[in-house]
Amino acid sequence: MSEPAGPAATGVGTEELAALLDQMGSVLLSTETIGTTIELVTLLAAETIPATAGSGLTLVDGHGKRSVAASNPLVQQVDRLQYELDEGPCLTAWRNQITVRIDDVAAETRWPRWCAAATELGLRSMLSVPLVAGGTAIGAIKVYSHQRHAYDERAERVLSLFARQAAILLANSQSLSDARDASGHLTAALLNRDIIGQAKGVLIAQGARDEQEAFAMLTAASQRSNLRLPEVARQLVESVASRHTRPRGTVSNPTRSEPGPEPGRDPRRPPNLG
Repeated sequence: MSEPAGPAATGVGTEELAALLDQMGSVLLSTETIGTTIELVTLLAAETIPATAGSGLTLVDGHGKRSVAASNPLVQQVDRLQYELDEGPCLTAWRNQITVRIDDVAAETRWPRWCAAATELGLRSMLSVPLVAGGTAIGAIKVYSHQRHAYDERAERVLSLFARQAAILLANSQSLSDARDASGHLTAALLNRDIIGQAKGVLIAQGARDEQEAFAMLTAASQRSNLRLPEVARQLVESVASRHTRPRGTVSNPTRSEPGPEPGRDPRRPPNLG
């Protein structure tokens, strides 16, 4: 098998590669383009570092450990073994924020179960660099080889460039996701405020002295029904709206008559709010 051409063979030096990666990070517009660029960074690592059989990127967050990019199924398989065993060079690179290099997987003793399985799959050496954003490790990028002693200090420097860019991409992706979540929460809060305001207006029209008393009635109904306050308010507003839009002389269920008001209750006041 011929080895992929490295920077020296293609005429692309470390400085040129760093400049290229920086330019890639300046054109990000959405989580979709970020995801595509992460995959591109991972593929470039495989093509740029000589003797590499595959590359991948591991992300660790609140959703657990997972591969967000892999150049081929072999990488996915050996990465999945690390997650299942909760041991391996990539997880160590992430946990300790250190570069991990294995020159001979079959002779490595730090992760015996993973190394035994990786050896059976034909891997002989690997290199992993942590992804660090804002001082926090969020994952690791790695390359695998079928050759022993495939990686050296130069490979470590090159992979570190890819790790830096991948960390920026993932941090930007998380920032976009957080911003969208915050926007969604704000929209929901505004909608809840509006529906509660409408419900208070209904209760004031039906006899509540002021907004404080109307809100107290909604709160009491929420506690009795074990429903969230916005849901109680929504049901009240919808019940009033349906009564106003129902044709005169009809009932909500044509198979039975509408029940009369509860004894002793003002018929204008909604049920369960008195």
